Amino acid sequence: MCRTGQQPDPHGRSEERTANAAFAALLEDSAEELYESAPCGYLSTLMDGTIAKINTTLLDWLGLEREAVVGRKRFTDLLTVGGKLYHETHFAPLLRMQGKIGGIALEIKQADGARMPVLISSVVKHGGTGEPLLIRTTVFDARDRRTYEQELLRARKAAEEARRQAEADRARLQDALAVLQQSLLPASLPHMPGVEAAVHYRTASPDRLGGDFYDLFPIDNQRFAFFLGDVCGKGPKAAAVTSLTRYTLRAAALHDPDPVSALSTLNKVLHERYTGGDARYCTVIFGILDPGPVTGQTTVRLAAGGHPPALILRADGPADFLPTPGGFLVGALPEARFVTATAVLAPGDTLLLYTDGLTEARTGEDRTTLYGDEALRDFTAGHTGEPPHALIQALIGLLDDFGDGLDDDTALLALGIPTPTPDPTPTPRPETKKRGPATPIDFSPS
Repeated sequence: MCRTGQQPDPHGRSEERTANAAFAALLEDSAEELYESAPCGYLSTLMDGTIAKINTTLLDWLGLEREAVVGRKRFTDLLTVGGKLYHETHFAPLLRMQGKIGGIALEIKQADGARMPVLISSVVKHGGTGEPLLIRTTVFDARDRRTYEQELLRARKAAEEARRQAEADRARLQDALAVLQQSLLPASLPHMPGVEAAVHYRTASPDRLGGDFYDLFPIDNQRFAFFLGDVCGKGPKAAAVTSLTRYTLRAAALHDPDPVSALSTLNKVLHERYTGGDARYCTVIFGILDPGPVTGQTTVRLAAGGHPPALILRADGPADFLPTPGGFLVGALPEARFVTATAVLAPGDTLLLYTDGLTEARTGEDRTTLYGDEALRDFTAGHTGEPPHALIQALIGLLDDFGDGLDDDTALLALGIPTPTPDPTPTPRPETKKRGPATPIDFSPS
């Protein structure tokens, strides 16, 4: 209860008085005290830079007494040598033109010789008639900012060094992978009388080993074997399968050059080698070239295991597929069925083998449409009659056009029969036997 004659205090009146008293206490600071003890440095200079006024905060930073500064030093005397040069060449000219300048990073000299990073802003005060009277300058402590910038710079340098190291490591890895990749491919193609050959191999990424392979080699004095294929997967494991596949097919061809026999041998080796949970298999097309020196034609017998069909480009006709039906993936099953197909290549004809990296390249603006076998046939139809190297060059241009749509390895092998070139030397005419001088006949009587 309230005492007699006392009125109840309205709600919150005491808290309001307390807040007002605290606010009033803040207002008791004089302008001079606020100037002298501000959290930043203040100074005023004449137009020639002579210091006319400076606050205690800046004097403490400098480690100097007021009497040693006011009227005795210029603003540039507080700066380092580099700061003086920047002030004369940039700061002062801009201040004269603009009348103000802000956020300039400089360093001031302290009495003990240390350097203190600061941010400086200046403005010119003009008189009533517009004449410049003095320069007011604010100096902000940038030591924390400088520390932050240095840490940021160190972090940036460390990141750049890590990036350079990563690029160097990647380059070394790519070099090693390129050398290993080349070891899985023939160093060069052999010379074949009556047959021309051209190849191209492209990995989808230089950072991984490709799984495609090819080879061309003699099996006797007349015939040559060739194969081209694609191992499932990428990387070192796929490279191991590629190496095993190449040497197995070479050995099988020298033992029995029949294409079905060679693929059956490879199927048995792969299936026995990779059993259990780590199944490995490949697609292969294997063939034998049997040139006919007399006819100028070459007989091709080939078989395929799960591989895209070969293309035959006729010199005087269209391009079409040479089907090899019934071919199973090589190594996937203990017993696999392969069928032989036969074709005869005449002068000007070319046989093209390729892996599915070409036909499964993504095309279109959205990169969702596969290039496809039919598109490849239509493309090669425009290059019939060309030699193998010209066909391969055209296909290289096609691969380049795919850009980032080519996300699988691609191997190309073209085998063609050259067209005989006419002999430019004119055929000499049959030599006519020259007659000697006529023998005179004596008609005198005997």
